[in-house]
Amino acid sequence: MELVISSSINDQVVEQSEIINKSSGFIEANTQKVSLNHLNKECIIPVFSKDNESTISHFEFINKAYEVVRDLFPEFTPKEPDIRVSHMIKGRTPSAIGKPAKDLLDSEKTLYYERCAFLIELHQVKEVINGNTLTLSVGGVRSYNQENLYSKKSVEKFKIFIGFQNKVCTNLCISTDGFSNEVRISSVNELETNMVNLFNNYDRIKHLGMMEKMSRYTLNENQFAFLIGKLRMYQHLEKEGQKRYGTFLLNDGQVNSVVRDYYTCPNFSRDKNHNISLWNLYNLFTESNKSSYIDNNLERNVNVYEFINFIGNSLQNEQPNWFLPL
Repeated sequence: MELVISSSINDQVVEQSEIINKSSGFIEANTQKVSLNHLNKECIIPVFSKDNESTISHFEFINKAYEVVRDLFPEFTPKEPDIRVSHMIKGRTPSAIGKPAKDLLDSEKTLYYERCAFLIELHQVKEVINGNTLTLSVGGVRSYNQENLYSKKSVEKFKIFIGFQNKVCTNLCISTDGFSNEVRISSVNELETNMVNLFNNYDRIKHLGMMEKMSRYTLNENQFAFLIGKLRMYQHLEKEGQKRYGTFLLNDGQVNSVVRDYYTCPNFSRDKNHNISLWNLYNLFTESNKSSYIDNNLERNVNVYEFINFIGNSLQNEQPNWFLPL
């Protein structure tokens, strides 16, 4: 996989102790920003209750991804992991049984997070698509709610991706071949193997070409209105009807956000003729997707990519579909 260097490379390795908490916008929803050190030092690790075997922790997942990135791309210095967590699970030590919550000492409290998402940016690898700077990024998601922690230890589920982050708005741009939704492993070493395979097989050039192509096609105001109406109707179709017309995973509230931003977004709104390019529409969709919970954010992001390409193919081939009259 050939990578383009757009700036000088600093070979300094980021040490774990240097990883700090800072703001991020690649996902929002009900998440909060934490540091890698916090996950390592201050969070307990859930176990499978029937045999007390440990799960793979969020720290191990992220740390392994960081190691893989450094090994696969030795000429680059990845940024510190950008970590978001949600659904805090609180507990207490046996010595604090019966103690009022307000009187608990920090040493008597335990916690872990049910869901975790992270992003590692290779900021030296930059591309400009449709006037926007994109940087190569990798990341993943772990959700303990998708594991049966009440049973014996079994294979565990992870999601990993490689793609780009739009620096204008921090939106993620993930293609189908850059995402693995069903990584099921029983050890950290198996996790490393899956990451290496995904990162090596990702077609960066094709992905960039597909995103560049989005800027060639536009929807006028009537077409945009028709599309939005159909997306609202789609939510209420029977399952067979939805299968017939394809898959669209964003909800009504997120579609409403797209409509609002069609008028008001400073970067991706309609033009003076009330037309909107598919690139701008794509970014309105990925922006609205940042309100999705951690456990379904990546699937929706990839789905939006596929949906916009579906609309683009209809415009290119002049073939109307259920979502778009020509």
